[in-house]
Amino acid sequence: MKPAGILSSTPAKLAAALGLVSLYTFGLRPRMVRWGATPEEIDEPFPGANIIPGGTRSGTMAITIDAPPPNVWAYLVQMGVDRGGWYSWDNLDNWGRTSTDHVHPEWQEVKLGDRFYSMPDKSQWWEVAALEPEHFLGLRVAIDLHGHWFDPNGKKPEHYTDSIWGFLLKPLPGNRTRLIVSGYWDLQPKWLQLPASFFLLEPSHWIMQMRQFTKLKHLAEADYHAELEQRSGHTALRTLRRRSKVSGTLEQRRRQGESSSIGQPWQPQL
Repeated sequence: MKPAGILSSTPAKLAAALGLVSLYTFGLRPRMVRWGATPEEIDEPFPGANIIPGGTRSGTMAITIDAPPPNVWAYLVQMGVDRGGWYSWDNLDNWGRTSTDHVHPEWQEVKLGDRFYSMPDKSQWWEVAALEPEHFLGLRVAIDLHGHWFDPNGKKPEHYTDSIWGFLLKPLPGNRTRLIVSGYWDLQPKWLQLPASFFLLEPSHWIMQMRQFTKLKHLAEADYHAELEQRSGHTALRTLRRRSKVSGTLEQRRRQGESSSIGQPWQPQL
């Protein structure tokens, strides 16, 4: 026979568990899956639907970055565990390797079919499935439930996950960028998709994406501000040089005028 204290605590524990689930379902989750995004950004079509036929639109998150799209794009195209990293929680998604804090020119050339590796041994990767320079980057992963990559254009295995992670860049007035992240996901068996998304994908994606947003914003804005300071310095230097040149010309003319007047007789002003 169980002690009365254990019996009496069971309904309380159950009530607490239900309370937490309700808080997440109706309080936290609606904010997480649309964090920072406007109603228009959530409702408007997002690129990549044709890449994942029958896929379900994932959550939409967005952030405004005070730098033009080229500054943001430069960091996106160099992602990968063997390249610039993922700019998120490095101990969780980059195998403890520190994500880069600057742009690498050698990693800027990207084309369809390129792989952004997610494992140090290059056994897992995101493939560049959509590419519009400085506007949209779509990364696709298609693996069976044993973790093996398959050709999404060929025969698909019975059980698999096929998804695209999309980055949409929209220019804003004032040399700013609206970065919108969303995508599409197809999981087989289909019945597993809802609980997997609800309990695993959405909260983990929110944690990692928020961190990535923060780092991308910091890096892109720092680069842009440095560019502005450099341009300002160059402008000031050019102005100083022009002024020095003008001043030198005027001084030369003054000296020439003084030398030309030496030896001439004085003439009274009438």
